[in-house]
Amino acid sequence: MNLKITVLAGDGIGPEVTREAINVLKAVAKRHHHKLELDYALIGGIAIDRAGKPLPAETVAACKAADAVLLGAVGGPKWSDPRSKVRPEQGLLGIRKALGLFANLRPVKVFDALVDASTLKPEVVRGVDVLIVRELTGGAYFGKPQGQSGRPPAREAVDTTQYTEKEIARLMRIAFELARGRRRKLTSVDKANVLATSRLWRAVAHEVAAEYPDVQYEDVLVDACAMHLIRAPKNYDVIATENLFGDILSDEAAMLAGSMGMLPSASLGEKLNRHGYRRGLYEPIHGSAPDIAGQGIANPLATILSVAMMLRWSFGLEEEAARIESAVERALNDGLRCKDIASPGATVLGTKEMGAAVIERL
Repeated sequence: MNLKITVLAGDGIGPEVTREAINVLKAVAKRHHHKLELDYALIGGIAIDRAGKPLPAETVAACKAADAVLLGAVGGPKWSDPRSKVRPEQGLLGIRKALGLFANLRPVKVFDALVDASTLKPEVVRGVDVLIVRELTGGAYFGKPQGQSGRPPAREAVDTTQYTEKEIARLMRIAFELARGRRRKLTSVDKANVLATSRLWRAVAHEVAAEYPDVQYEDVLVDACAMHLIRAPKNYDVIATENLFGDILSDEAAMLAGSMGMLPSASLGEKLNRHGYRRGLYEPIHGSAPDIAGQGIANPLATILSVAMMLRWSFGLEEEAARIESAVERALNDGLRCKDIASPGATVLGTKEMGAAVIERL
């Protein structure tokens, strides 16, 4: 298969972790006789510096021409002034919108070798395998009106949360399909006791649930879900929720695995690529970590696992995806760690060394 991929390395540790993920991808492609066609483009802070905007038109064109997109991270102190009209995060929101990526998949799987890396008790996190499906293009992040007005001491700000029936239904259908391939349990998270958008969300979710009688379904309020994720995370299989709630819950769930450096993600849209699979954007859920950028100590495993998700969802290459995931697990079982997940007695590796260790185990 010809794999046409646009790489957006971004800022901070982004170039370091994407480099190792691409090396793993090249090794898998060579073993399975796939041809890689890689195109590199700018996004985020580096795009502001070089092109004056966080998402140049050339980047959008390159991503639309690709079968899939691999992203490192965006942002950093250099561009963090909230009063600035251009910010790195606008590039991330913009590319999601431009590609119509409405479903964000964030798997949280606790590897047996990393049970002690979590701050929670081992008996709570051992065996956790949760998939959070977050709506990505609606809600408070995109609603209008949005802005700030007035002068001290009478300043005001407004954000608008808005959802349509179509946006909710398409997200729920993807979540139900994913649940069918797992343990057939889906939890829809909302705040229907307070928010009108959540009441619509719950109504539409129930209508879609009627199409999937083989999947166990439940409604949970977002504050209760936040509590249960810490108290009894193994009770969850697939969690489907709106943009803001999903953003918060998925970062909370990341701590079950001990570090954001271990968690990949996929953002999928409705459009299919030339191979007949969903075009997607794949990225680690961690940020640009500017405090450790350039030191060669960033954990590349989340980005490497994002490549596995890419092979599975955008190319249908299940064997290749599973090979990468197995290699990562074997490296961890062999006691290899990056600094963020290091434990007493473990062998601590740098970014490049961990990437090489995964390739050795392919």
